[in-house]
Amino acid sequence: MSFLLRILTWWNSQTLNTQVWTRLYGEKVGEDEQGNIYYQSGGGKRRWVIYNGESEASRVAPEWHGWLHHTYKEPPTKEPLTHKAWEKPHKPNLTGTTGAYHPAGSLYRAEPAERRDYDAWQPE
Repeated sequence: MSFLLRILTWWNSQTLNTQVWTRLYGEKVGEDEQGNIYYQSGGGKRRWVIYNGESEASRVAPEWHGWLHHTYKEPPTKEPLTHKAWEKPHKPNLTGTTGAYHPAGSLYRAEPAERRDYDAWQPE
């Protein structure tokens, strides 16, 4: 069953075609803390990631994102980015999960705030 899923699905790690392309032309550059593996072609013209699990672009850390899009010439394994003291650690997009942000007054909060800034119109 997993072989069939590899052929037909792209959102679960990699397809069979991606795996063949990676074996033929890919050169492993590094791996991030989530287990995603980064590759490039021989000359470095093409760069790609093989996700560890579901293919979700927000799971790519900022330094690897910059390398994938040719913003940085060297990967973070060779030339790590310096992080500022105020920077928070990278988190994936949590939209649609229980960890999603809901502002005060949102109906999705467990205890939504009562609105006091609005008076409903009443016909006379």
